Amino acid sequence: MKIGILGTGMVGNSIGTKLVQLGHQVMMGSRTAKNEKALAWVSAAGNGASAGTFADAASYGEMLFNCTAGIASLAALEMAGKENMKGKVLVDVGNTLDFSKGMPPTLTVCNTDSLGEQIQRAFPETKVVKSLNTMNCMLMVNPASLPGEHCVFVCGNDADAKTKVTDLLKTFGWKNLIDLGDISGSRGTDMMMPIWIRMYGAFQSVNFNYSIIRG
Repeated sequence: MKIGILGTGMVGNSIGTKLVQLGHQVMMGSRTAKNEKALAWVSAAGNGASAGTFADAASYGEMLFNCTAGIASLAALEMAGKENMKGKVLVDVGNTLDFSKGMPPTLTVCNTDSLGEQIQRAFPETKVVKSLNTMNCMLMVNPASLPGEHCVFVCGNDADAKTKVTDLLKTFGWKNLIDLGDISGSRGTDMMMPIWIRMYGAFQSVNFNYSIIRG
């Protein structure tokens, strides 16, 4: 599959590398066509990896991943272009964390709205699926690095889009996928980040995840 990655940070790098390893053709998009981080990733990832602008990656991909910082996601997606994303599945991995006042960060949107919902409203003809935002990027692409049962959450308005995303996540090694319903479910996953950050501080490690025990 051709997949567009929007964002050149650790999350985009990790997901893009995993997708290339799985045999997908992946273009990493950024604000400029010759972004140094994107070009370095192409060199490291090898065959199947390419780079371009946000618009290039959005046009190229059959499926897209928003791996930009949540506070900048809407602007980045505007640069990607509505027409380039029309009818496509967009996996939103962003978190609206505001570090401007130091640690711990606050959320720029919560309670009655979420980043996933904001994206879906702004791009109604794109099929937004929220997932993978409740964990470290290394765990996103290698769930087997933690022992035992732990989970990844998925939500979105389009059932077929969620199926496509969950099928792809299973190739990453995910077994325990929890469907939280429509895109408003991303309010809950967004608001899991403050407790995640507190646990990171307590554990002094990012190597942990949520496990849901059901009776």
